[in-house]
Amino acid sequence: MIKTSKSRAGTQRVTFSLPAGAPPGRVSVVGSFNDWTPGRHRLTTRSNGRRSASVDVAAGTVIQFRYLGENGLWFDDPDLPDRADGNCVYSTN
Repeated sequence: MIKTSKSRAGTQRVTFSLPAGAPPGRVSVVGSFNDWTPGRHRLTTRSNGRRSASVDVAAGTVIQFRYLGENGLWFDDPDLPDRADGNCVYSTN
């Protein structure tokens, strides 16, 4: 699941969220916003059990991303049907 809100800096805060334990182990979100660098945006567990990470981007940015789990497991956000070059696509309109 992805949510977008305005940040204090006037940019868009994009929060990537996954259910608790799905998949097990550490998960990072990697994409065009972090030069596809694994580990830079690790999802952390919240009080409700979900795991999430947030990034700030300019309004109107189109993000391509994927999740990277342990042992090199790449996976997509099941809530986003749009794809480009095999990646999930999300726009911060």
